[in-house]
Amino acid sequence: MKSLTKLSQHAHWLLRAAIAGVFIYHGLDKFPKLDGMAAMMNMPVAMLFMVASAETVGGALVLLGGFSKDWITRLGALMLVPVMLGAIFMVHWGQWSFVASETHAMGGMEFQVTLLLASLYLFVKGNNVSSSDPVPVSN
Repeated sequence: MKSLTKLSQHAHWLLRAAIAGVFIYHGLDKFPKLDGMAAMMNMPVAMLFMVASAETVGGALVLLGGFSKDWITRLGALMLVPVMLGAIFMVHWGQWSFVASETHAMGGMEFQVTLLLASLYLFVKGNNVSSSDPVPVSN
């Protein structure tokens, strides 16, 4: 268990890599398709451009924040929160399972809620990933 305890201070990189990978990929993927996606979602192209930018920059800041200042992690994570709230309420609301269905061609909100909560965790936690205080254990 000592080796896991030593590794635990670096475990935040797993969450950062997952968040950054998902958001950077999906953000960059939107840029060449802005017109078509905006029409499909019945939203202005400028708004979709802001969503794609928030995904890309937010994901990058979450990753870069681990090498830098706490506020960079928090800002990146905060940028992702409205994106996920929009995705949940505009596209995925009403179905929990991420599997596409007749009523939810893009699937339900399971994955988006997970991304939202992981982003909120990084916003609250920032770069405070190591703890010298022992975690209380209840018996």
